Amino acid sequence: MSTSDHADFGVLADPFGDPSDPGNRPARLAVGVVGTGRVGPALGAALQLAGHRVVAASGVSTASLRRAEALLPGVRLVSPPQVLAAADLVLLTVPDDVLADLVAGLATTGAVRPGQILVHTSGAHGVAVLEPATRAGALPLALHPAMTFTGTSVDLARLAGCPFGVTAPEELRPVAEALVVEMGGEPEWVPEEVRPLYHTALAHGANHLVTLVAQALELLRTAGVGEPGRLLGPLLGAALDNSLRSGDAALTGPVARGDAGTVRRHLEQLRTASPDISAAYRAMARATAQRAVANGTLSAEPAAAVLTVLDEEQHR
Repeated sequence: MSTSDHADFGVLADPFGDPSDPGNRPARLAVGVVGTGRVGPALGAALQLAGHRVVAASGVSTASLRRAEALLPGVRLVSPPQVLAAADLVLLTVPDDVLADLVAGLATTGAVRPGQILVHTSGAHGVAVLEPATRAGALPLALHPAMTFTGTSVDLARLAGCPFGVTAPEELRPVAEALVVEMGGEPEWVPEEVRPLYHTALAHGANHLVTLVAQALELLRTAGVGEPGRLLGPLLGAALDNSLRSGDAALTGPVARGDAGTVRRHLEQLRTASPDISAAYRAMARATAQRAVANGTLSAEPAAAVLTVLDEEQHR
């Protein structure tokens, strides 16, 4: 069942007008934040800078309360139902696996009001997860900032130009995009049915990149490099820029060249230095070889030699 079966979105088809027109400012909204982790307070502060008012927030841990005090000073901290009672626009910035139960609970207890704008920031979910609230008359939006957050004021500057994955009923698309622009971001439309794949791509790229870099730093420290970040920074920066521009064509290094002997020596070093990193190296080297063959960077014979070395080490 579509969300439009439960609510009349036509009245809010374009309540914000054209957000790019500075003379057409949207109506100011009372904003609530449910979940004061790293994301919620930053987005609330961004909406305040745009002229909205954050009137209430909720959080549990000591760290989350500190973040709320730092980024949303003077905002009262209350329970989630009390946040919804005070706000026209509610940011649900809780972990992915908590979101569905939270929405169901708020809807069941009557905390959701007809016409209330409910925004979640989960990349893994579209608007279907807000269905219980939509049946109660809420206006559902999924706005996912494609950025890592620190939970500090640094995040406000980083929001400038930040892409947001936007999913919403078609009638509410102007509202969703206007809110993103007001927070300083750039809306990128993501259809409901591909939302999980969208999030998979971002998590694979960003989260695993952090793991990869941390492993490289660890190996350099083991090798006696005093400032491994200074050594890796220019190299990784250039590799990221090249790969974003050229994709697989940016592949370099021993695997892409088919240097099986060098790969063997790498694995010998990892066997002693870090068996855990050895497993990650083998997985990434195999994927690199396969992609290099597929795009013509590496021919079949040297690729087979590299894959043989990887197989031998895996079964050692």
